[in-house]
Amino acid sequence: MGTNLKVTLGLVAVAVVVLAAALVVDRAGGEKVPAGELAQTVVREDSHRISTAADGKVTVVEFLDFECEACGAAYPAVERLRAEYQGRITYVVRYFPIASHPNAFNAAHAAEAAARQGKFEAMYVKLFDNQTEWGHNQQPQVEIFVGYARELGLDVERFRADMADPAVDARVRADAEDGERLGVRGTPTFFVNGGRYEQDPTYEQLKKAVDDALAQ
Repeated sequence: MGTNLKVTLGLVAVAVVVLAAALVVDRAGGEKVPAGELAQTVVREDSHRISTAADGKVTVVEFLDFECEACGAAYPAVERLRAEYQGRITYVVRYFPIASHPNAFNAAHAAEAAARQGKFEAMYVKLFDNQTEWGHNQQPQVEIFVGYARELGLDVERFRADMADPAVDARVRADAEDGERLGVRGTPTFFVNGGRYEQDPTYEQLKKAVDDALAQ
C-alpha cells in the first residue's frame, strides 16, 4: 500500500470517527445536536410563542408538562417575568409530557387543540391555573378540558375531534423528541437564547438570566 493511500485512508477513518461522535447518543445528556441545528431544535417555526419581542434579541424556551408540579410551581414566576418583560423577550412553550403523569398527554392535546382555534395561551393559563383540579387523577380528564374549551368560547365539537386527532398527538411528540435530542430529562427545562438554563426556575434567577441576555 502506497504512502499516499495510507494517508488518505487514515484521514477518512478520522472523519468517520468525528462524524460518529457528533451523532452518538449520550445517555446522560441526549443526542449530540450539531451546532448548526441547535437553534432550530430549541425553537421551531411552529413553536408556540406566547410573548414576542420585536427585536428578537432574547428568547426563553420552556419544555413543560402541564401536569408537572414543578412546572406548576414555576408558572407564577414565568407569568411575572412575561408581564415585566412584555415586548422585550420572546417566550416559547414546548411540550414535554411525562409518561408517568396520567393526564400529561391529554393536557398537551388540549393545549394543541386550543391552538388550532387560536387559543393556545388561554388554554395554557387555564391548565396551570386549575392544575390542582385535574392533575394527578388516574381517570382521563378529557371532559374537564372540554369544559375549559367551552369556557374559552371554543367550538367544542371541533375541540373534541382535534384532541383525538393523530396529527395533534404527532405535534406534541415532535416537541418531546426535540427535547430528548437536547438532553431534556425532566420538566421544567429552560433555554435562554439557545443555551440551557441550569439554575432554579425562581423569578429572581430567571430575571437574572434574562437581564444578562439583554445586556449582551
